[in-house]
Amino acid sequence: MKNEPLFHAPCPIARSLGRIGDSWSIMILRDAFAGFTRFDEFQKSSNVAPNILSRRLKALVDDGLLEKICYSSTPPRYEYLLTQSGRDFRMVLLALAEWGNRNFAPEGRQMQLVESETQRHVEPILVDKATGEEIIPDKYTMVPGPAASPMMKYRHEYLQRKREGYSGQKFQPESYRDASDESGQ
Repeated sequence: MKNEPLFHAPCPIARSLGRIGDSWSIMILRDAFAGFTRFDEFQKSSNVAPNILSRRLKALVDDGLLEKICYSSTPPRYEYLLTQSGRDFRMVLLALAEWGNRNFAPEGRQMQLVESETQRHVEPILVDKATGEEIIPDKYTMVPGPAASPMMKYRHEYLQRKREGYSGQKFQPESYRDASDESGQ
């Protein structure tokens, strides 16, 4: 289900979570990447209640991550295919799987990324597309973009001063919030 305040927030992370931050939605996308396309396949794979699955599929279609295609008219039957926006979510799923394997799988990897041809295990990392260099915290940081709201700019400036050791400040975003930024992001 959509989280409306996050859905309209200026922060791209908040906007993304407003659309797919629900665990069932992420599980549906996981299954879509695996090759499931039909309601009964999604339901049986994730064991989600049919009413919840219906709502999540509708939301994923409405938000442009899945496309609903009729494959039988009598009776009407549909399949759900990933759109380009949905396919773009693959890197997020791969990162989430790797993070889960590293931090929450004491029994070992339940699933892992492999090279298709050789079946060689692959550990995904995030890289700079222009240079091919791994994105590491000490070398890269997030900053407000060209369309950043006053709240996003204030948040960044506050954190920058905090990193520089200025401890006499208080985070007071209230005057920077506007009607479209109810989430505090």
